[in-house]
Amino acid sequence: MPVGDKNKAIAGLGTHHIAVQTRNWDESVTFYTNVMGMEKIAQFVSAERRIALFDIGDGSHMELFEPTANSPKAGDEAVNDPVTHIAFTTTDIEAAVERVREAGMVITTEIKTLDIGHLNITIAFFKGPSGEIIEFFQVNN
Repeated sequence: MPVGDKNKAIAGLGTHHIAVQTRNWDESVTFYTNVMGMEKIAQFVSAERRIALFDIGDGSHMELFEPTANSPKAGDEAVNDPVTHIAFTTTDIEAAVERVREAGMVITTEIKTLDIGHLNITIAFFKGPSGEIIEFFQVNN
């Protein structure tokens, strides 16, 4: 996974994943694995729907969300849809969250640690200055 070493404000900042709300789960999984050649590295259930994480090939990832009854349909207008959030990797999530909190950003999900398949991760979400949803994503050893 790409981990940045040039950013002096947030340790290890890099792009971890792009999260996409699918319209058709099976069609999307097939496309990203068979056509795009991505490897599924984790799949789990959260909030009653499947979520899968795919290695794009350069160490960054694509995350797919299974549609729910309330998910936008093709052609619906929705903020950030079908991209649901942007995830940046970091090696010090506590400091990263405090930095954006001090800058006045609204933390929408406080820091929490999860096991998702073969990965133990720590995540947090906040709203960016234009309302975009941003996630900090730390892979734990």
